[in-house]
Amino acid sequence: MSTQVPRLLAGLVDDAAVFPPGSAAPPDAVADHRRHRAAWYADLVGPLLLPASLIEAGELSGLVDPAEAFVIGLIGDTGVARLPVALSFLAPDGVTARQVEAPVAKRGEDPQPGLAELIKLAEQRGGTAVYAEIPLTFGLMGALDTIADARAGGLPVAAKFRTGGLAAELFPTPVELAAVICACRDRELPFKLTAGLHHAIRHRDPETGFTHHGFVNVLAATLAAAGGAEVDEVAELLAATDAVRVVERVRAHRDDERPLWVGYGSCSISEPLTDLIRLGLVNGGYEE
Repeated sequence: MSTQVPRLLAGLVDDAAVFPPGSAAPPDAVADHRRHRAAWYADLVGPLLLPASLIEAGELSGLVDPAEAFVIGLIGDTGVARLPVALSFLAPDGVTARQVEAPVAKRGEDPQPGLAELIKLAEQRGGTAVYAEIPLTFGLMGALDTIADARAGGLPVAAKFRTGGLAAELFPTPVELAAVICACRDRELPFKLTAGLHHAIRHRDPETGFTHHGFVNVLAATLAAAGGAEVDEVAELLAATDAVRVVERVRAHRDDERPLWVGYGSCSISEPLTDLIRLGLVNGGYEE
């Protein structure tokens, strides 16, 4: 018996098991990803995210049967320029990169040069989705315009933003994140998020003191933005700690396709799944 994941949540959570704080060993991550893909909640799970450095080191070799049609998302931790090298390692192992994601600049740097390089890769890769991670600082809006122009020209490029990390400045405020979501809405630009989205509802981590965005808050806020809400209303949903308000908005759209927000990576699949079950957005199932 199985329980179907609502359409709104399909592919929401990419499997980032090898990244901190989970830091799973590649053999364990691959085995666990197979288990997720075979489970009743498989529709919730996106590809296994693997860093380019791991691929170049040959740590995926021998873990995948070439006949398996194993799909990953490639994270460019070694820089945009080395992405083709990592991609060249995948074919002999029978692995396909569904998406490629890479930062195009550090905070305070001009994102345009790195973005131009990543767009060039998108031109060479055909249908592979490419996500440019853009710092929420200098040059952000210009970078979004560049990505929107590339998409208008037929390239499968989109944006990616960081919503957490090891420093307070890596956590955007609700207003900052709302402004970015609305900016993507205005440009009809899909986006991904990374880091900090450990639980469904906005909360303060007692160990670090950092206040984390909730992924259900983000989902409710994105639905509102797609419906025409302005920055202040979107920010209110991001800032809400009352689960009822955000959950009811999400529940009302369970059967709809998710707008704008492609999804995010989590080092744990069980944590977001447990939260979704607890909030009644996914019904618990069991495997035969």
